[in-house]
Amino acid sequence: MRRLATIVGICAAAALLSPTSGSLLPAGAAPRDAANPEIKHVFIVVLENEGANVTFGANSPAPYLSQTLRSQGAFLPNYYGTGHLSLDNYIAMVSGQSPSLLTQADCPIYLDSLPATLPAPDGQVIAPGCVYPAGTVQTVANLLEDHGYTWKGYMEDMAANGPASCRHPGLNQPDGTQSAKVGDQYAARHNPFVYFHSIIDFPTCAQNDVDYSRLAGDLQSESTTANYSFITPNLCHDGHDTPCVSGEPGGLKTADQWLQGNIPQILNSPGYKDHGLLIVTFDEAAGGTGGGDASACCNEQPGPNTVNPGALTPGPGGGKVGAVLLSPCISPGTADDTPYNHYSMLKSVENFFGLPYLGYSRQAGLSAFGSKIFTRGDCGVVPKTAKKCKKAKKPKKKAQKAKAKKRKACKQGKKKKPRKQQAIVLPG
Repeated sequence: MRRLATIVGICAAAALLSPTSGSLLPAGAAPRDAANPEIKHVFIVVLENEGANVTFGANSPAPYLSQTLRSQGAFLPNYYGTGHLSLDNYIAMVSGQSPSLLTQADCPIYLDSLPATLPAPDGQVIAPGCVYPAGTVQTVANLLEDHGYTWKGYMEDMAANGPASCRHPGLNQPDGTQSAKVGDQYAARHNPFVYFHSIIDFPTCAQNDVDYSRLAGDLQSESTTANYSFITPNLCHDGHDTPCVSGEPGGLKTADQWLQGNIPQILNSPGYKDHGLLIVTFDEAAGGTGGGDASACCNEQPGPNTVNPGALTPGPGGGKVGAVLLSPCISPGTADDTPYNHYSMLKSVENFFGLPYLGYSRQAGLSAFGSKIFTRGDCGVVPKTAKKCKKAKKPKKKAQKAKAKKRKACKQGKKKKPRKQQAIVLPG
């Protein structure tokens, strides 16, 4: 009932106005910024529904995120969501598509957009459903594969009560994951990859969109660590539910506890230590009919499917949520007050791997993560030096023979003298 009321409210808020198109850059491959270090592995962790003023305020219930992690990396206080409710933000992070009425309502019916999807300016599509067609809409996962890189989506509780990978409702069927259940707090709407035919129609979905339990094993080696990892905790551990069906208190406090128990395995992994980047952010600030934050930055455009990205909280975006970035390429205690949003994060990933810009990530003037954040060009790597033999000092008279032998053994290896053969005397 809540989702139905949300859809009605959003539709009522969509006045008969024409969205304004922004100026976009050409859709060619993103040039790598030579001033930034090479980033090899990106880890993105998305939490739910909290504004930056609460998360990073003086009395934050999330000390691990707001103090410990923040002090170890870079704090982005002016990072924004792109809409309300949840799904439209996740869609923006991986495809650059703007909100639609159904994605703003979290797609309670897994409604296919085929065959009625139409192309629109600025890399957008007019989509009557929430499952995007393969021919017109691609994701960052598709681009990574096309350019020889790897990706993984790690979704907590995906395997709890359904397929262990690529779990989503049947097309045009109700989404049974809209509410958490005891033992199964997976939410399809927090898994952006299953809303694109370019992924769910191909083996890549079963191979790469997997249960969160797979992450620990994949982190053991850099060769098994994906270049791009998108991590979604369950409905309790991402802070969405308060309280949780599991008996946990939920909210930001539980989300922070989850981070404290799970982030160290990423920071200690070989992939992270070799030019890795961890991003922790939120999908949206608090919103709803009772008030909330629907502010935006970066000249965000509403797109062709809605004039009100804030949905039930009228406004141009998803509010200020903040973000924390950690990397061997970032100096501890860095702060960057540049305005960023989810399209900025997508553009940054495209820059890291030289990918084409998708949707609104190619909007002119949109900032990507750059030199204000990546302040350690050497990324903390100490160059290895070849082990050399010590130059022998002039030996003292008594130790001359021993020193000479030691130096000779270091440079050339000690040569063994052949044994003398004894003559064998045969009986007469």
